[in-house]
Amino acid sequence: MAIREIDAAAITDAVAKLAVEATHFLPEDVEGAIRSARATERSPLGVQIIDEILENAEIARTRMLPLCQDTGSAVVHVEIGQDVHVTGGFIIDAINEGIRKGYGEGFLRKSIAARPFSARTNTNDNTPGIIHTEIVPGDRVKMLFMPKGGGCENMSRYQNFLPGMGKQAVIDFVCETVDMSGGNPCPPLVIGVGIGGTAEKAMTMAKHSLFRKIGSRHADEEVAALEDELLEAVNALGVGPQAVGGSTTALDVFVDTYPTHITALPVAVNIQCHSARTKEAIL
Repeated sequence: MAIREIDAAAITDAVAKLAVEATHFLPEDVEGAIRSARATERSPLGVQIIDEILENAEIARTRMLPLCQDTGSAVVHVEIGQDVHVTGGFIIDAINEGIRKGYGEGFLRKSIAARPFSARTNTNDNTPGIIHTEIVPGDRVKMLFMPKGGGCENMSRYQNFLPGMGKQAVIDFVCETVDMSGGNPCPPLVIGVGIGGTAEKAMTMAKHSLFRKIGSRHADEEVAALEDELLEAVNALGVGPQAVGGSTTALDVFVDTYPTHITALPVAVNIQCHSARTKEAIL
């Protein structure tokens, strides 16, 4: 197959557009899930909060105002076709320039602090982004963009369990994480779970799973069954919308797995708030 060239400038423009759209338009699957949750929510106060969430999404969409004041860390998962040659610049630089452009032109809050354990100086353009790259077959570049808010990201957890502890350890850990988080991640939540691999692999899987569509299920039947079981267990906690109590604590739970060492059972949890903002582009 012939090598396909993609100009770095096209990547920059695409990322800039993703930054603005992701922070202003709640994905249809997420809004649909929130509307469905309203019909089943047992708490009157929970219903009121869901109505406010839906009103917020409408205001953001029609008045072009960010869904949340926290426009997040710019997380970009990039699938690069092995038959692609990026011209005119380094792809990582092009992505960061797109973040810089999008957050600037979109008047989005810049939340990234350099020297994280000392001066914590704002970089003033929301760069650098959190960029993950993956080489895949083909001649396209697919970019998945997530402006990840601090309130939910700060609730991330990882633990390595003894192998014999099995599925129940996963369920208990996810429920414990959600319960401990309370209202900090702004429920109702979307929860990503990574099981297996190593510490960094599990954490990456948990984050990446949050790009899936609400209501989708893993191709592996055993993993899909665990997703259903986890969703039921989390909602049984009664945390509810914005932690006021209720039957809607999570909109969905997504699980990704990977083979792991015989001595280990790595489990990572990454929580997304009700403003589950994602957007993708393919070049």
